[in-house]
Amino acid sequence: MSRAVRLWIVLGLNLVLVGVLVAVGIGARSLGVLAEGADYLADAAAIGVSLLAIWLSKRPPTPARPLGYPKATTWEALVNGGWLLILTGLVSAGAIDRLVAGTKQVHGLPVLIVSSIAAVVMVAGALILGGDDHEDEGDKLNMRAVLLDTAADAAAAAAVAVTGAIILATGGLYWLDPTVALLVSAVIAYHAVQLLQRVVVALRAGVPKH
Repeated sequence: MSRAVRLWIVLGLNLVLVGVLVAVGIGARSLGVLAEGADYLADAAAIGVSLLAIWLSKRPPTPARPLGYPKATTWEALVNGGWLLILTGLVSAGAIDRLVAGTKQVHGLPVLIVSSIAAVVMVAGALILGGDDHEDEGDKLNMRAVLLDTAADAAAAAAVAVTGAIILATGGLYWLDPTVALLVSAVIAYHAVQLLQRVVVALRAGVPKH
């Protein structure tokens, strides 16, 4: 299965989940679920850029660009990692605001159900992406960026699902919802920074030889 086909499949999964998560997040008053929805929307945009980068990297050389677009996928990984870092900052700010101002009631059952489904779907997406091999360093970074996003999404969804279960079982502890959103954002931001560091090294290394 080609990289493009794998990415199209995961893109479809993300778009379906975005609508469901946003609707449930608003209804359940859950920042964690809304953060999932925003994250998947960002991932969908990043995958779209990734598909464009793959297309550009395969275009033949032209007089204006005799070398073609050899770093297209590497630049896409940079965009992907940077956008993910910005998104985690926004989610963290919202979580801190809720913790300071006080968290209103969160409905645990819909949070548990939709986040469990999202976790399973994203694990499937990570397995789809993880089976591809790449010879080009730019391709490796490109697919690693998308795979990182997908795996992080699965972990985040699982954490939110556990939070929903606790809220449901206790009938309270609503502060756990913004807390888990904050913790998940911190973990994703850490991995995003590592990815950006690898991208910068690859860009400084010059165009990889084939």
